[in-house]
Parts: sequence; C-alpha cells; structure tokens
Amino acid sequence: MSSEPLRILGVDPGYGRLGYAVLERKNAKESLITAGCIETPSALAHEKRLRLIGSSIEKLVREHRPSGLGIEKLFLSTNHKTAMQVAEARGVALYSAGDLPVYEFSPPEIKLAVCGYGRADKRQIAAMIRMIFNPSEPLLDDATDAIAIAFTALGRIR
Repeated sequence: MSSEPLRILGVDPGYGRLGYAVLERKNAKESLITAGCIETPSALAHEKRLRLIGSSIEKLVREHRPSGLGIEKLFLSTNHKTAMQVAEARGVALYSAGDLPVYEFSPPEIKLAVCGYGRADKRQIAAMIRMIFNPSEPLLDDATDAIAIAFTALGRIR
C-alpha cells in the first residue's frame, strides 16, 4: 500500500459560480482538503469573468498540487446562452489545469459513484457527501457537486 498521497481537483463547471474541491487519498483513506466556489460578479465583462475563473483554477493547482482534474461532462440545456457560458467556463478550467490528467464524468456516473444509484437527486448526493467527508461548514450545491466529482475520480484511479 502506497503512502504517497493522491490529490484530485474536482470542478463543477459554472459561469456565475463554479464549484471546486480538493480531495486526497492517503493509505486508502479519502479526506476533504478544501471545497468552495469561484464566483464571478455579473457586473464584470464576460472575458474578465472567464479570466477570474482561469486564474482561480491556476491558483488552486499551484497551492494543492493535484495529481489530476475531475470535471463534469456538459449536458444539453434548453437555455443556449447559459449552456455556452458554462461550456466556455469549462474550457477555461480545462486549460488552466495545465498538463493534469483529466477525468470526465456524466451526472449519472457521478450519482452512481457517490450514491450507488445513477438517478439519485441532489439531496441524496449532499447527504452522502456529508456522511463520507463531514465538512466543517455548510457548502453550496456547486461545492458539494465538486466534491462528488473529485470522489468519483478518486474511485476510478486505483
């Protein structure tokens, strides 16, 4: 059993608010290092909001030195403007992660990994994340989703 820790940066893509989490597995035990949200003020110009996302992801990579990036795959949305903004934010996050290996998951894959059921709802996912990691403070849904994404990635890396 390796004592070398494995860290994953999980990202729940968003434009107004992007969730992030860093999980670590050491000696077969997962722990939550940090989780939160990168919020971009709507008063900022579009390109400045994207730069804020990018610089924030770069800072997380520098500070936590993850071994990989877990990120949610995009799904089709009825609101095309929102879908495009999220796609751009997702692209910036992928670019800003540099050369990290990327692990992409669909929402049903994440739900299955966390809850054992691919159609679990947000409440069930949040309850499992609280049970597994016992975060010290309440988290926004986007941060909880990022934890779930990072957890899914850790499960795929053996």
